[in-house]
Amino acid sequence: MLAHYHGQIWNCAEVSRSLDQTHNTTKRYLDLLSDAFMVRQLQPWFANIKKRQVKAPKIYFRDSGILHHLLGITTEKRLLTHPKCGASWEGFVIEQILRTSPHDAAYYWATHQGAEIDLILRNGDRLSGFEIKRTDTPRVTPSVKAALEDLSLDSVSIVYPGPKSFTLASQVKAIPFATLASHKDTGLEVKNWV
Repeated sequence: MLAHYHGQIWNCAEVSRSLDQTHNTTKRYLDLLSDAFMVRQLQPWFANIKKRQVKAPKIYFRDSGILHHLLGITTEKRLLTHPKCGASWEGFVIEQILRTSPHDAAYYWATHQGAEIDLILRNGDRLSGFEIKRTDTPRVTPSVKAALEDLSLDSVSIVYPGPKSFTLASQVKAIPFATLASHKDTGLEVKNWV
């Protein structure tokens, strides 16, 4: 069940009903998996704005190989055509950013009106946003504009699997995953995701 929630906002009540368990038991199971470093509960960032903000965590499997196994994905071709392909990519990139980028805390941000930013890193007084897109043509979305405006982010990086970095707008840059991964000499490549 958790594999199907990968990259989504956690709805404990729905999962509790499906498992025929209490809310507290289901939450405890999720916390145990988080404590065992199997699952990441990315907590929401709250800003003092007039928009209604999402308050539940987003759920990610920390190991994309385990996620793919649980979803029955056995080949690269199946992965690239699977409905969870984008969410799998997002989770993989988030884990690599968290491993290689200095930060004090990590969050995501979403409003009930649909604005969202995949990852926010707080490092001292600095807030950096990351939007992860599995596309060859990254662009500045309305969500990125809303996040820059509402959250006063210092910058937003749109991480994509393409070959080169370029500026999309003031404070917004497209960054290839390969550049991000090799920047810290991690030895990671896009093929590590598959």
